[in-house]
Order: sequence, then C-alpha cells, then structure tokens
Amino acid sequence: MLAAVTNQGLALGYASPELQADREVVITAVARDGTALLYASPELQADREVAMTAVARNAHMLQHLPQELRADREVVMAAVMSDGYAINYASPELQGDRDLVAAAEECVGADFKVLLPVS
Repeated sequence: MLAAVTNQGLALGYASPELQADREVVITAVARDGTALLYASPELQADREVAMTAVARNAHMLQHLPQELRADREVVMAAVMSDGYAINYASPELQGDRDLVAAAEECVGADFKVLLPVS
C-alpha cells in the first residue's frame, strides 16, 4: 500500500482501516495529495504533522481539521501560504490575526477579500 499511495495519494481511500490508521502510510498519501486526509483515521486527521503535510499540499483541507488545529497558528499559516483563501477555514481568532491576513493577501494578490470579517 505504501507504493500505491506514493504514486497516488487518494489510493488511501481503498486501504483497510488498519492502513488508514498507519501514520507512515497516511503521511505518504497526504504528501502526494492533501485530499487523502479525508481517508485517514480520525486520530490521524487530528495529528498535527499529518495536518501540516495535508494543508501544504491542499490548503482547503484546513476546513476538515478539528477546531484545535484550525486554531493552530502554524497549521493555518501553512495553509494560507499555499492558498490565501484558506484563512476562511481558520478559527475566528486567527481570522483576525494581522500577520495571517497579510500573508493571505500576499499569496492571493490585489483581489483578496476575506469572506468573514477580520477584527
């Protein structure tokens, strides 16, 4: 299975529950395709390293993370650096973080608009 997820991260969706809970397999899968996070066990979806790897490949996976990780500044920054609009999935406190908003704006450019109000 490790070879399969190395070539196609979404192959994790066809893996057994045991393999979906195997940290090495999951990290390899999300490093290939961040969307593979959706097939990881709930425990690994809440794993910070798995989350960082997934959002670096697909920033929109931030919306599928537990609230605790959406409130983690480093995880959110990794997502925002990949796609500035991912800030909309961050915790309300981090949506108001000036450094994160600035990074999101820099990533997206002049057309950046935060969907939720920033305080």
